[in-house]
Amino acid sequence: MGDFKKTSVDTTSTTDDSKGVKHQGYKLEFSEDEETLTARMFSLVGERWSLIAGRIPGRTAEEIEIYWTSRNASSNR
Repeated sequence: MGDFKKTSVDTTSTTDDSKGVKHQGYKLEFSEDEETLTARMFSLVGERWSLIAGRIPGRTAEEIEIYWTSRNASSNR
C-alpha cells in the first residue's frame, strides 16, 4: 500500500465520552484511507462504532469514536 499521510488527534485533555469513560493524554493517528473510510461508514451507519471498526483492521470501536468526536467536535458547536 505504501506510505500514508497520518493525521493526529490530540487527546491530551481529559474528556468524557458517552459511556463516562475518561480518555487522557494520548494521540490517535489515522491514515488518509482510515479517515476516508470512517467518514463514509459514518454517513452510512451513523454512530455504530463497532461496525465501522470492523472495517478498519487494528482499530477498536473506542478509538474510532474518540477520533471522530475529537475531529468533529468544533464543527458541532
